[in-house]
Amino acid sequence: MLFICTDPTASKYVAAEDNIEEWGAEMEARGVALHGDRLRPVEDATTVTVRGGEVVVSNGPFAKTEGWIAGYDIIKCTDLDEAIEVASKHPMAKFGKIEIRPVWPLGE
Repeated sequence: MLFICTDPTASKYVAAEDNIEEWGAEMEARGVALHGDRLRPVEDATTVTVRGGEVVVSNGPFAKTEGWIAGYDIIKCTDLDEAIEVASKHPMAKFGKIEIRPVWPLGE
């Protein structure tokens, strides 16, 4: 899974350099892209916890940070090297950060 993250220290976003449609088309043609989407802004987040048997609901994200997860892409790669190559082509690798995290299926 690719977590698409903002990064206040990265290059300033330039819409003309955002080639997400090209990236998506290439990854779909290669059979690597399985699913992906943007996430609503961090202000729209709701955090749910259960403490002492009580459901606690808070507005906003779990962590207060300058950067946040802005979207995700689920990819299927043969190995970490291919996942790194795929992530490096994503436009947010330039304007933010991409975290690659292997999925850990239940039962393993």
